[in-house]
Amino acid sequence: MTIVEEILAKPLFSKEDLLVLLGSQNVDRLKLFEKAKEVKTTCVGRKVYFRGLIEYSNYCNKNCYYCGIRAGNSRYARYQMTDAEVMEAVSYALVNDYASIVIQSGERTGKTFVDGIESLLKMIDRQSEGKIHVTLSLGEQTRETYQRWFDAGAHRYLLRIEVSNPELYLKLHPNNLQHNYQRRLDALKTLRSIGYQVGTGVMIGLPFQTLDDLADDLLFFRDFDIDMAGMGPYIEHADTPLFKYRDELLPLKERFDLSLKMVAILRIMMKNINIAATTAMQTIDPQGREKALMVGANVIMPNLTPVKYRQDYLLYENKPCLDEEAEECKSCLEARIHMAGDTIGYGEWGDSIHYAERNP
Repeated sequence: MTIVEEILAKPLFSKEDLLVLLGSQNVDRLKLFEKAKEVKTTCVGRKVYFRGLIEYSNYCNKNCYYCGIRAGNSRYARYQMTDAEVMEAVSYALVNDYASIVIQSGERTGKTFVDGIESLLKMIDRQSEGKIHVTLSLGEQTRETYQRWFDAGAHRYLLRIEVSNPELYLKLHPNNLQHNYQRRLDALKTLRSIGYQVGTGVMIGLPFQTLDDLADDLLFFRDFDIDMAGMGPYIEHADTPLFKYRDELLPLKERFDLSLKMVAILRIMMKNINIAATTAMQTIDPQGREKALMVGANVIMPNLTPVKYRQDYLLYENKPCLDEEAEECKSCLEARIHMAGDTIGYGEWGDSIHYAERNP
């Protein structure tokens, strides 16, 4: 039995085990992927759940050094979808039997924004007669705001930690209260205490990041007991401060391979959480999302954002599917999912089994 096979047989991984798995190559790498596929099949099944993605607005109050829609980037036209445009996307989801949508936006905390999201959530609940579950990804907010949105109908919340190492966090964000690491952690804890299904995630292949950091990220997910995860390779953007480190980064293929390993290891560690096959995977590899599904992912996000806005919602460069209408995106993803050997859970919320077990 090889070292990797011995590790994969363990009920719990140590940090040293994680470092071995992250560094695995050739046959050992394939054994990792085979084990992750086996765990997925046994613990969450070979069903993939759609989350119709609505990129609501690219206005953002933050200046994260890696993000294309950071407040300091003046090259994008700023937009916010109208209520009518959002509800048209919701109608598409309803007619096409998507049971879940994600509303994503740059981080804002003003009264108009908070009230507007609350109003939209109530409209979505009424129009869908409770058939559409909503995931929000709208950044750090106050407890009151999170509670209002939960009461208005939001069920899940994705707030990516991006990196779990506080020192690395400081290298990726301005050093001020608005970008405070502890504030990020506190927001995740608040979401959990209110009752959301809580998701987080990291970027893989960042400047200054090591395998040690990625191993710690995996342990962070386990220790926080997350319900869902969204992870993907870091892809640089020319209009960000981190772009100057582009020549020091891992090659894109290595970032992609590390991302697959992170998905696979997390599936084995946290057997029944939801894990997204992120769009960034497809940016590097044309079959990126299918490959993520084959090593443990079970959620995929067809884009429902009007095409006219997509060029202005580029968190990173070379994002795929910018000119695909919702129907084209749906057909493409259906084919990809079937190629991966999975089926689609149409009409199903696809809630986190892990969350349900913790909250019977």
